[in-house]
Parts: sequence; structure tokens; C-alpha cells
Amino acid sequence: MRTNGMRRLTLALGLLAGTAASGWAQDTLTVGANIGNVPWEFQDETGQFVGFEIDLVAAVAERLGVEVETVNIPFNGLFSAVQSGRIDIATSSITITDERLKSVSFAQPYYDSDQSLTVAEGGPASLEEMKNKVVGVDTGSTGDMWATEQQGTYGFSEIRRYEGLAPAMLDLTAGRIDGYISDIPALLYYVKDKPNLKVVARIETGEKYSMMFAKDAELATQVNAVLDDLKTEGVMAQLHEKWFGLAPDAGTSTVTVLPMPSLD
Repeated sequence: MRTNGMRRLTLALGLLAGTAASGWAQDTLTVGANIGNVPWEFQDETGQFVGFEIDLVAAVAERLGVEVETVNIPFNGLFSAVQSGRIDIATSSITITDERLKSVSFAQPYYDSDQSLTVAEGGPASLEEMKNKVVGVDTGSTGDMWATEQQGTYGFSEIRRYEGLAPAMLDLTAGRIDGYISDIPALLYYVKDKPNLKVVARIETGEKYSMMFAKDAELATQVNAVLDDLKTEGVMAQLHEKWFGLAPDAGTSTVTVLPMPSLD
């Protein structure tokens, strides 16, 4: 198994029964992902790439009749990679925003989320207690944007930026930062077996995640149609239960067919 940030998944060339999605013009989709983003895309003990979005991309690719090549790219680099055509799709719990829609396209959302504050045992118990404290964020993420906008409100003494959850958690447990702001599903998953870490605040931002593409890419429309089927057939709900241990709530974007996001 290659562990240098790239792997290839050989998928069936036939379309699954009942699916009308058209095939992608190429025989391989190159997907960029920030590996280490649990539970969305990370490495298991064997070095294999696993996670909710790894499984989702595999399901989409199987419907399109193609292979997948996954490339490990820091979160902030995903945007230029997809815009330049270096990759066909970017994943990593990427939030759809109007600002991003000016330069890239998204398929319909498949997960509703918020931000959160995670601290080490004995650390601040709320955002208000982060005054004059150092907060960590992922570079270029919506958590980074929120912390930057709210620095004056909550009085963060410093914002330190990281390329993924793992290095931020090392600094948090070592006391080099006082709190870490990032997506709540990833942090709830990460801390569930770590009693020395705790999610102490949910920061409501109303975020929705999806796959990202080059602006107006035909592939975005094709993937959007596949997501219609994966939702209506219950595949998305099964993935949610596999990775989060419970069924998705009714009415969420995980189970609701939605239009492609646009600025119109």
C-alpha cells in the first residue's frame, strides 16, 4: 500500500443497476483531499485512505464507471488545484459559500454542519473564556474566517493556523494553543475516545459540505445527478450511519435532494 499521499482505487466499470448517470469522459478521476481530516478522509492503521468522503467518491466513481486517484493536498491548496485542473474534484468537508462560488462550482450539499471550540482538560470552558488566549484554526477554512472576524469580539490574543487537525491537536494537548476551532463533526469524532480533550462550544454557522469542481465544469453536473440517486436510494444514509454511528436526521442535506448551488 502506498502511503506517500496517493493511491488508486480500481472500481467496477459497469454502472450500478437503476442508475442513469452518464460516464465521465476520462477513465480516472483525480481527487484532491486533505488526508488527516477525520472522519472524512484519513489513513487507517494500514496506511489505507478511509473515511466518509473517500467512500462517497468511490460510490460516485462507480456510478460513472471510472477509477479514482486520490492525492493528499493541504486544505488551502485544494482551491488552486481544482481551478488549475490539477485535480478533477476536491473534498475535505468543504463548505459551500457565495465567495467560493465566484471562482469554483459545487455539487449539491450532502452534510449540514457548524464550527466548534475544542480544548484540553482544564482549559477554557467557553468562547468567552478564550479572551487573551491562543486559538488554532485550519488555514483558509471557514473556522479560520470565523475566528478572524470574531477576534475582536472574543479577544483572542493570537490565531495560529495549521494544515489539518493532527498538528493542531498536538499543540493543543501540549499547551501551545488554548483552543481549536474547526468543524464540529470532525471534532466530535476525534475526541470520543480521548478523555483529555473536550468540545465545549458549538458555533452555529449553518454550513453545508459538498464536492468542489472547476468553475462550470461539466463533471459537477454529472456528479450532482449521481448524488440525487445516492440520496434517494439510501446510500448516503448508510454512509452516515457507518461513519457517525446513527441515521441522518430527516430533512438534512444528507438525505434531501437539492439543486446545485449557484449565485443566482
